[in-house]
Amino acid sequence: MTKIKNIVFDLGGVLIELDHDCAVRRFEEIGVDDARQLLDPYEQKGFFLEVENGTISSDEFCQKLREYAGKDLSYDAIRHAWLGFIVDTPQYKLDYLLKLRKEYNVYLLSNTNPIIQEGWARTSEFTPAGRPIGAYFDKMYTSYEVGVTKPDPKIFEYMIRDSGLNPSETLFVDDGKSNIEIARQLGFETYQPENGEDWREAINRYLSK
Repeated sequence: MTKIKNIVFDLGGVLIELDHDCAVRRFEEIGVDDARQLLDPYEQKGFFLEVENGTISSDEFCQKLREYAGKDLSYDAIRHAWLGFIVDTPQYKLDYLLKLRKEYNVYLLSNTNPIIQEGWARTSEFTPAGRPIGAYFDKMYTSYEVGVTKPDPKIFEYMIRDSGLNPSETLFVDDGKSNIEIARQLGFETYQPENGEDWREAINRYLSK
């Protein structure tokens, strides 16, 4: 096996534990009756997808949501609903990333949106250590900034071009089956953890091969 030089992590379900049902409930509570159909654990639908692939801004999303729900919802109420996805951000996983960065290039590749990122992940609220998400990666590739969501190969291809990484020298860690399948087709080594799994030992074993 080619020596691994790079590790790419997904965010939701890998680094942070997710609660899809809580997010659905919160959006239903603010007037999105079909939230369960619009909110997918791996890729959103409708204008929820548009904000994740960068087609619309966070302000445009908030306005569409207000119109959809028929209510003058505050940004804080909308942010609270999105953050229903977040159960926990285990500090031990983030500390492990810092350890990995001493020997490997560590990247984030995530389907996410500016409300979760700029309203939480990229602030000191992200972790108990008070550090924003960017402190843990060499570079981050997010769907709303690249303009494409996983599992579209284009977001992987963008990361490959921008970072200069070789897929055969890269371990891709993601909890989404379709994302893992695309990564394999593109030549990445892969590991698919369960939501909330402590995958450190599995990664250590993989890297020691």
